[in-house]
Amino acid sequence: MKVKRAAKYGFCSGVRVADIKVKRFARGGGRGAILGQVVHNERVVEEMAGLGVRTVKTMDEVADGVIVFSAHGVPPSFHEGARRRGLEVLDTTCKFVYDIHHASQHARAAGAHLVFVGDPGHREVIGYTHDLDPAFYHIVHTVEQAQAVDWSQYAAITIFYQTTLNAEEYEDVVRAIEDANPKAVRADTICYATKENQDAARVLASDPEVDLVLVVGGKHSANTRHLHDICARFKPSYLVQGVEDLDPAWLEGVACVGLTAGASTPDYVIDEVEQRLRELAPTRA
Repeated sequence: MKVKRAAKYGFCSGVRVADIKVKRFARGGGRGAILGQVVHNERVVEEMAGLGVRTVKTMDEVADGVIVFSAHGVPPSFHEGARRRGLEVLDTTCKFVYDIHHASQHARAAGAHLVFVGDPGHREVIGYTHDLDPAFYHIVHTVEQAQAVDWSQYAAITIFYQTTLNAEEYEDVVRAIEDANPKAVRADTICYATKENQDAARVLASDPEVDLVLVVGGKHSANTRHLHDICARFKPSYLVQGVEDLDPAWLEGVACVGLTAGASTPDYVIDEVEQRLRELAPTRA
């Protein structure tokens, strides 16, 4: 059996920086709590807890010390809320996420109605919209949702994408808005790491040599699920968090396994999966 990795996969720069910041803080003797998973990967969460930095769901669970804001970002009001509680903030928000925060604030100040293409339950999108008046924005994820809104009523519209999405896959959604209101414009806030990982996954899964694709990452990671969805269009594909999820039966009759990983998946987890594959079946270069 041959193992072939995607050309681009795994930790993006934003996640890698967040991981480094928290580990440096913990190894320097710091103790605190992360508001939500620092990245959507269970192994990383366990590792952080082992270093003394636990994960909490709300700031109410943190009485003092340091609160860590994750790579997904938080609503601006959360920074003021932390200060009122006397908490220090370790901010690991991704640069691309901050770009969208700033660009959306400027667009709103200029009078534009804001549209966020993404999942309304995702922490990144909540960060953009939590402090906004609902009259000032929409969140859409499907063409049907886009077509259900009367966009012609707005004098100006600015459209933003959740960073874990590939903008090309939501072209029909955005086109529906633009067709209804020619004044709608797209903000240039694309996360190129997401696009590169997804494009590479598509190339890997469409490779005629590849019989099956394994996508390594957290079950709650949006970008990992998107990678799995892409690969599943071409080949039998499985999303695994780590070696414990591998089923030897998947490898029966398989000559080549494609391997990719979500942006929140550490390198060592990917290496563990490949090593286990090599233990389960004879391999060739």
